[in-house]
Amino acid sequence: MTHPKYSVIIPVYNRPDEMKEMLDSLQNQTIKPFEVVLVEDGSNQKSDFLVDQYELPIFYYFKKNTGPGDSRNYGMDRAKGQYFLFFDSDCVLPEDYFEKLDQSIEEINPDAFGGPDAAHPSFSNVQKAINYAMTSFFTTGGIRGGKKQLDKYQPRSFNMGLKKEVYEKVGGFSDIHPGEDPDLSFRIMNAGYRVSLIQEAVIFHKRRIDFGKFIKQVYKFGVVRVILNRWYPGTGKLVYMLPTLFLLGVLSLLVAAPLTAGYSLLPLSLFVALIGLDAWRTNSFLVGLLAVPASFIQLLGYGFGYLKSQFKLNLFGQSERKAFPSFFFDKK
Repeated sequence: MTHPKYSVIIPVYNRPDEMKEMLDSLQNQTIKPFEVVLVEDGSNQKSDFLVDQYELPIFYYFKKNTGPGDSRNYGMDRAKGQYFLFFDSDCVLPEDYFEKLDQSIEEINPDAFGGPDAAHPSFSNVQKAINYAMTSFFTTGGIRGGKKQLDKYQPRSFNMGLKKEVYEKVGGFSDIHPGEDPDLSFRIMNAGYRVSLIQEAVIFHKRRIDFGKFIKQVYKFGVVRVILNRWYPGTGKLVYMLPTLFLLGVLSLLVAAPLTAGYSLLPLSLFVALIGLDAWRTNSFLVGLLAVPASFIQLLGYGFGYLKSQFKLNLFGQSERKAFPSFFFDKK
């Protein structure tokens, strides 16, 4: 039996509607050198009824809820491809995704890889604004798959792949969430494998969140970054500290406002104008307006999480699991 080149592994939790859109985009690929491994992570709203609707080799598994990382490991243990690919259920692939990926794989032969994400024209204005905040150079410093990469690239599990042999040597995702994807990337690099950014392998990532959920998400990202820097000494970068410096700077400017007749707020006004104009230039006027609060949420939420994690872990010396128990899944 000939094994497929790629195993597409997708964990899903109570998202059958999203899963249908994802499978639609896989069905519409210009080339299909893959199997689909769909891992239902203890959902109440199952996606099993979708399997027979597609002319694709789909292998469906249901397991208890142990988190997305462990679900991807579950899928890898059952996958048959030479490469394991991971997407989130809230992603949609352009029709030529595998065509472009396959070409890049043949050219550069990476051990592990990832690609950037973008907003689809059909996304809501809030989704587009959040996507801007998550990918803009002005808010993330270019560390999430942009062309101006400031750090060794750490693929994100919404668009990530690795060779089967890498999984067999390094192991899979850990029980931390979020943060399981950069954790795996660090272990892959430490084992001597090459991790590459495939700029052409773009996916559309819905980011099924509103501003309220977004601040909780980026807060967690800030917390996790300190944990990862503790686990992997030498991986800390100045760019990870910038949101915290932004947070402290905003607080200082607000405190100084009454003493400076409001002039201390001028830097914030300039930042607002910069973000709004840049987002407007690449999207629309309304997205430009919404990108301003999205960017402040991105920076302030991440900055607070990073600062809190620094205090708990490095100042007070607490263990990661004691300081932030909800960030670790119980696999028992």
